[in-house]
Amino acid sequence: MIFDTITGHNQQKNNLLRALSNQHIAHAYLFEGPDGIGKRLMALAFARALLCEDSTSCGKCSACLKVDHNNHPDIHQLDADGAALKIGQIRSLQQDLSLHPLEGSYKVCLIDGAEHFTNGAANALLKTLEEPQPGTLIILLTSQPEKLLPTIRSRCQRLPFSRLPKQQLASILAQKLDLNATEATILAALSEGSFKKALGPNRELFLEKRSKLIQSLSALPSGSTIPIFSFADELEMEKETLPDILDIFQAFYRDLLLLKYDRPEEELVNQDLLHILHRQNRSTTTASLLLKLKALASARFHLQRNVNRRLALEVMLMRITAA
Repeated sequence: MIFDTITGHNQQKNNLLRALSNQHIAHAYLFEGPDGIGKRLMALAFARALLCEDSTSCGKCSACLKVDHNNHPDIHQLDADGAALKIGQIRSLQQDLSLHPLEGSYKVCLIDGAEHFTNGAANALLKTLEEPQPGTLIILLTSQPEKLLPTIRSRCQRLPFSRLPKQQLASILAQKLDLNATEATILAALSEGSFKKALGPNRELFLEKRSKLIQSLSALPSGSTIPIFSFADELEMEKETLPDILDIFQAFYRDLLLLKYDRPEEELVNQDLLHILHRQNRSTTTASLLLKLKALASARFHLQRNVNRRLALEVMLMRITAA
């Protein structure tokens, strides 16, 4: 992985390349920003340039090839064990970092999902950050920097990452996936600037299942519980993609709000469902749409706290149809 192959994030690239050129490498970095936008790729590109035998990220030397194949002995990648980064993982890392590099001049550790540190793990890592070993580099990756200890954040050089602009992502997706302009725009909008979402299993959900989900939601009658319970049962089965389905519903109601305020159709996400949008627009009010969005937000809040999923969905759908 080299910097030139990473789309966007030019300011971040330039900052890291300048640090490499000046040999002013911080002992710890905090790459912060939404999931799936390229933070890990950037960290691996930085590590490869740092360990390259020619210091150019040449892609041909033994070090570069090992980084590309995830088997360089001086790179340690740490991910959450289950739902947390645990103290045992940090203790093992500390032991590894206490040893001299085996092949390069640095030992590099990438810790993905740093927001998942347990208290014990965070405090153990803090000691390593306070007393860094020479020739070591730690890169923390997180989408929720506010969950890290302030003392950890203050001991890292922070590098914020932003989502790719929708039009830029749409153009790239159209080329990579051979999509037409409408499909690429829809996928880019619902992926929220995340390549991981756009290129993963969400593609089928956003492009193929989305229309059926929106039509089913729009057809729910007010005051009739059987269709609501049936649709809630269908949604409950989509445990892994349920947050993305709620995003689809939210984008649909957002489109309706934009129509209420006479915004151009080019600003809409669901540009292939204009007939449904215009029909719904004629039969709903702004106040109703705001209540529907509030019901979605409430359901999302409760689902993130592991309440009964079926009950949360039923309440959400009843509130939406009653609005």
